[in-house]
Amino acid sequence: MNKELLKEKIYRGERVSKLEAVSLFDWDLIELGMAADFRKSQIDKSDSIGFIVDRIINYTNICSAVCKFCAYHARAGYLDPYEMEMSEILKKIQELVDIGGSQVMLQGGLNPSYKLARYIDMIKTIKEKFPNVYLHSLSPAEIVHIAKIEKLSYSEVLKELKNVGLESIPGASDLLVDRVREIVSPNKITREEWCNVMDALHKNEMTSTATMTYGMEETLEEKIDHLDVIRDVQDRTGILRAFIPWSFSPANTKMEHVIPASGIDYLKIVAIARIYLDNIKYIQAGWLTEGLKLAQIALAMGANDMGGVLMEEVVVKTTGIKTSTNMDELVEIIENTGKKAVLRNSKYETIRSF
Repeated sequence: MNKELLKEKIYRGERVSKLEAVSLFDWDLIELGMAADFRKSQIDKSDSIGFIVDRIINYTNICSAVCKFCAYHARAGYLDPYEMEMSEILKKIQELVDIGGSQVMLQGGLNPSYKLARYIDMIKTIKEKFPNVYLHSLSPAEIVHIAKIEKLSYSEVLKELKNVGLESIPGASDLLVDRVREIVSPNKITREEWCNVMDALHKNEMTSTATMTYGMEETLEEKIDHLDVIRDVQDRTGILRAFIPWSFSPANTKMEHVIPASGIDYLKIVAIARIYLDNIKYIQAGWLTEGLKLAQIALAMGANDMGGVLMEEVVVKTTGIKTSTNMDELVEIIENTGKKAVLRNSKYETIRSF
């Protein structure tokens, strides 16, 4: 691979191949970061970095997927099984609204007893009480789970949920490589099923995001395979608003033997993703799993969004990571990079500049 020719290609804004992307892992970190930051300036010419005030509500931890990389589901042995009452869900949303929050992420895994009617009732009840709250909720795996139980198509399930107020769903992509998925999450959805849910969202004029959980003993080539699936889906649908990478946290999971990825690994993933995903405008800096300082550095390496303040997060905390933040801290972190901090909504529209 001729590095200089690839460098010229990147700075011209041309699409890079999978093989070229793999070779980027060998680049010097600063040189890679500069190339990624330049690509970011081609896609997003503003100097603004946005964030949102949101809340994740994990309404149950009873999940039939029992993924090896998850410490939160009831059968992992660290938490007792629970199902949240509707009154508690509404209370949590009221607390979010009281501090000016705007987005709710309902997440609950694959509870065998939950049928479509229960999801419809939950979403409908929330929207009746909080019509201005944006529901960026559930996951592709939950859509597939509901469709199988009800013997409906993914599109039919999404249509029903959209009709009562679901606006978009998080991509929850994990790692879109079936070899890895068969080892760490054999009971969860396949790469093809994830892609089919994205197509169904497109059919229903709904949007999503894409994530990447790396550091589960995948190869460099498989990391790029994951990005390639996302780029292809975005080429086909255009529904992905953002890409969010984070490293796997092995503590308290069935994969505690895995050596955690380093901060250098994270920054390279951010930079390479920015170069490869030439059709996705926003890449989030993952402060929750990587820490606030590393997320700040990521803003100079292709990332251009800080994600959510996350009023409540419990899944990652079960692996021992306890990073938290608030609006004032995020504004300070962003401004210290020479960028302009903005509060945004779920559609990445600016609500307030600081």
